[in-house]
Amino acid sequence: MVYVPQHFEETDTAALHRLIGAFPLGTLVTLGGEGLAANHIPFVLDARTGAYGRLLGHVARNNAVWSDHDPDIESLVVFQSMEAYITPNWYATKRETHEVVPTWNYAVVHAYGRIIVHDDGKWVRGQAGMLTKQQEASQPTPWKMADAPPPYTAANLEQIVGIEIPIARLVGKFKASQNRRDIDRAGAIAGLRETGNVAMAEFMNAIHQGE
Repeated sequence: MVYVPQHFEETDTAALHRLIGAFPLGTLVTLGGEGLAANHIPFVLDARTGAYGRLLGHVARNNAVWSDHDPDIESLVVFQSMEAYITPNWYATKRETHEVVPTWNYAVVHAYGRIIVHDDGKWVRGQAGMLTKQQEASQPTPWKMADAPPPYTAANLEQIVGIEIPIARLVGKFKASQNRRDIDRAGAIAGLRETGNVAMAEFMNAIHQGE
């Protein structure tokens, strides 16, 4: 279980789903015959199923994770979004007392659930199609599975196995200097903008506007 101080805890399911949607490459952690395994897999989030939704993905048939995991133990999928080192030089408190230390800001979602394996062509094709549509949406001319020769597509689909994870619980940690004074947070946001990390600056600003 991740350590989450109360001021960094994010419990809004919609906010956690937005992070997963924006950063769909998850780190799937499972327990198998040789111990812990970590695999990096892009997921489709189906938010309509269950209280927290379900994750839909696929892995290479040669990847042992689909056949070598304990079905009675929850898997963990970690989704990480923007992150940034925060230097004490950005804090007004440094100039006043020097009682400051560096830190690192980030936003992560941990999704827990048991793996369901789908080793059938129809399910795998549907999942691959959903993932392709999701990721190609921003392209000027989205690529479609139908663009490739059918025999080529069929051969590739035979080499992957589907996995579904109904999400049993979600844990969100949005660390955005909530424990600092307003003037220190403002200094960190300004420093991030000046150094080009606009994404984290905007994230911090949005978190503090919502407090």
